[in-house]
Amino acid sequence: MKKDTYIFGIETSCDETAAAIIKNGTEIVSSVVSSQIESHKRFGGVVPEIASRHHVEQIISVLNETLEQAGLTFSDMNAIAVTKGPGLVGALLIGVNAAKAIAFAHNLPLIGVHHIAGHIYANRLVKEMTFPLLSLVVSGGHTELVYMKEHGLFKVIGETRDDAAGEAYDKVARTLHLPYPGGPHIDRLAAEGQDIYGLPRVRLEEGSYDFSFSGLKSAVINTVHNAEQRGEIIIPENLAASFQASVVEVLTEKTVRAAKEYNVKQVLLSGGVAANKGLRAALEKAFDDLNNIDLVIPPLSLCTDNAAMIAAAGTVLYEQGKRDGMDMNGHPGLDIEQF
Repeated sequence: MKKDTYIFGIETSCDETAAAIIKNGTEIVSSVVSSQIESHKRFGGVVPEIASRHHVEQIISVLNETLEQAGLTFSDMNAIAVTKGPGLVGALLIGVNAAKAIAFAHNLPLIGVHHIAGHIYANRLVKEMTFPLLSLVVSGGHTELVYMKEHGLFKVIGETRDDAAGEAYDKVARTLHLPYPGGPHIDRLAAEGQDIYGLPRVRLEEGSYDFSFSGLKSAVINTVHNAEQRGEIIIPENLAASFQASVVEVLTEKTVRAAKEYNVKQVLLSGGVAANKGLRAALEKAFDDLNNIDLVIPPLSLCTDNAAMIAAAGTVLYEQGKRDGMDMNGHPGLDIEQF
């Protein structure tokens, strides 16, 4: 009888200090996330130095609470998995050094995990992955279409050429004087408004799976400024609806087209913007008509940064025999295809 595998995961790539224990790569035993949103809200975005300090303050209590929730100790673990990139380098180093200390003290294997791989593998905590598959990754720093033929093998077939979707959401939210993070506020307003402003759909050259949201962001800003100059009143709900309709239409259209071209069996939605209700609804509607493709959308708790996803991805690497040494460092620009 196969013995259960327990992987302890640590995530500190941005502004969440998180730890989790995953059993056999698919079952969450415990998961703790300490958010810093309130600390960064007044600055309108994440301040790297503040994020790093908060990680230092929170990491020990988060690690201990994770073990207490599970009723386990580090001696029960098979390995320690930690985000080694991409992310804010100062923030990454807190998690990496904590993981190295634990691995050294308890003589456990150390496994560095790519942050985006973690987001993709969050879906395995919902449903087993079926290959070949396609993942739409949408977050504050990333917008990518990632094709996978097998576990641990990633091919980026489309990516943003400028602003990520989540970044565009935050910038548009600031233009509308909405609090940080802007994504949830735009999503809420969009549900109450109508797409009346005719904002552009940026599809780039024919056949491309890349994305571009900088022009759309500028179009929103120009719409607001022009209205102010003419003395017209902008309806925030309608502008939010128009912006979101443009983003969601392009994301959905390219995902469906790529899924058909690459003949995938499964499509996974991943990343913080995966919590967006408009995007979730649009993808569900689009894939309702494609009975041969299974769409998997994670619960909200697995969309934003967490350590369960890192431990889930780390389980696959552990089973593949991949290990990192004590010289592992944080890599803010880590490439998922070279990972």
